[in-house]
Amino acid sequence: MNIMDFNVKKLAADAGTFLSRAVQFTEEKLGQAEKTEFDAHLENLLSKAECTKHWTEKIMKQTEVLLQPNPNARIEEFVYEKLDRKVPSRVNNPELLGQYMVDSGTEFGPGTAYGNALIKCGETQKRIGAADRELIQMAAINFLTPLRNFIEGDYKTITKERKLLQNKRLDLDAAKTRLKKAKVAEARAASEQEVRIAQSEFDRQAEITRLLLEGISSTHAHHLRCLNDFVEAQMTYYAQCYQYMLDLQKQLGSFPSTFLANNNQSSSTCAPSSSTTTPSASVTASLSSISNSAVTSSFSELKSSSGNRKARVLYDYDAANSSELSLLADEVITVYSVPGMDSDWLMGERGNQKGKVPITYLELLN
Repeated sequence: MNIMDFNVKKLAADAGTFLSRAVQFTEEKLGQAEKTEFDAHLENLLSKAECTKHWTEKIMKQTEVLLQPNPNARIEEFVYEKLDRKVPSRVNNPELLGQYMVDSGTEFGPGTAYGNALIKCGETQKRIGAADRELIQMAAINFLTPLRNFIEGDYKTITKERKLLQNKRLDLDAAKTRLKKAKVAEARAASEQEVRIAQSEFDRQAEITRLLLEGISSTHAHHLRCLNDFVEAQMTYYAQCYQYMLDLQKQLGSFPSTFLANNNQSSSTCAPSSSTTTPSASVTASLSSISNSAVTSSFSELKSSSGNRKARVLYDYDAANSSELSLLADEVITVYSVPGMDSDWLMGERGNQKGKVPITYLELLN
C-alpha cells in the first residue's frame, strides 16, 4: 500500500469518526440519545477552571487599564508584543507635566517665587513619573505575566484536553448506541469490543483531564503570591509618592511669605525687552527687605490694635474647614485681629460671611 492509499484511508476514517460524533451530538440535543455524564468531582473541577479563567481575564485586563489608561498605548504595546519587538520608550504623563513645569519655571526665572516653585514641583512630578514607571514594570513582571501565562498556556492545555475528553465521550456514546441497535450476534460482539475500547480511552482521557484540572488549586496559590507582590509594589509606589509630596510641601512652606515680597516688586515678563533696565541684585534685595519689613509692621500694628482694615486678596484660597473663609484673588475684605489668635491668621469679613484668613494671602490697604 502506497502513501497515497494510506492517506485516503486515514481521511476516510477521520471523516467517519467526525460524522459519528456529529450524529451522536445532534441526537443528544434532540433528546434521542443517552449521554454519559461526567462524575460530580470532574464537573466541579471543570466549573472551577472556567471560573478561574473568567475572573483571571477580567482582573488582568482591568489591571492593564489601571497601569496604562490610554487605550491607544495599550494597543501599541500589544502589537509590539505580538511582533516580538521592544516597545519604544515614551514619556509618561507625570514626567511630561514635570518637564513643562521645569521649563516654565526656568523661563519665568528661578529667582522668582513662582518660577522656583514651578521647578520644585516639576522635579517632584518627574520623580513620581519615575516611580510610576517602576510600578508598571514590577506589576507587569510579577503580576500580569503570570496571569497571562495561565490564560495563554495552562488554560489552553486544559481546553485542548477537555475537547479531547468530549470527543472520547461522544465516541463512547456512539458505540453504545450502535451496540443497542445490533441484532446479529456477530455484530453485537464487534460492538461490545468497540464499547470496551471507547470506554478505556474515555477513562484514560478523563484521568488526564482531571489531573490538569486539579492543578488549578496550585494556580490559585501561585496567583496569591503574585497578588502579594503586586500589593507590595503598589505600597512602595504610594509610599514614594507620599514622601515626595511631603518633601515638596515642606519646600513650598516658606513660599507664601516670599509671595508678598514678589507682589511688591516690579513685575517682569518672560522675555523682557532690551530697553528695560534691570535693577542690580543688591538693590532688589534691599527693596525686598524694606517691603517685607513694611508689611510685617503693618500687620503687627493691626494685631496690636482693636480696629479693622481693608485688605486686598493676593491669591485664591480654599477654606480647610468651616472656621476659615475662602478667598478670591483681587477681592477686598475687612480684616481684624482677635485676642489669642495665631500670629499667621486674621479674622476676615465679606458681607455676612466671616472666618479666619491667612495673612500671607493679604495685602493691607491704606
